[in-house]
Amino acid sequence: MPEQTPSQTVGPFFGYALPYDGDAEVASRADPASIRLHGTVYDGAGEPVPDAILEIWGPDVAGAPIRERGSLHRDGYTVTGFGRAAVDRAGHYSFTTVRPGAAADGRAPYILVTVFARGLLHHLFTRAYFAEGDPFLERVPVERRRTLLVEQDGERSYRFDIRLQGDDETVFLDFMGDGRG
Repeated sequence: MPEQTPSQTVGPFFGYALPYDGDAEVASRADPASIRLHGTVYDGAGEPVPDAILEIWGPDVAGAPIRERGSLHRDGYTVTGFGRAAVDRAGHYSFTTVRPGAAADGRAPYILVTVFARGLLHHLFTRAYFAEGDPFLERVPVERRRTLLVEQDGERSYRFDIRLQGDDETVFLDFMGDGRG
């Protein structure tokens, strides 16, 4: 009887196959509403992951979905809402985007984040919240909520570190409904 073969992880070719010009520039740095969203991706041992890619989707400053075209062909002016950034050898990533507005009353503003990294059979989803007071955050145990909150670390600069496993593992979301998320 044939034996089951092991699963195949994807990568670490992310830095070769997925980046494109202006991929991390969701908004122009010259835009007065622009911010820097940056951080480091860590593995379960607390070591930086040098070959991950992150994608973000975010609303505009008023919380409305961005419907502008140009996600893959940046013009240097249009806020597109979508970005992709490869981490450097130290596991650090950086986006230029806008601070999102809340999508509705009683909701906290956030940016959706997807993580692709070595050892992951499926990409991971999380959210980078810019404030508390959101119905979803209220369902997350208090001791885990801080893994979803950005930290302002300068004028127009916000840090959001991602821990794939271990102590302070980032809360990841299951959108598949089958436990693979």
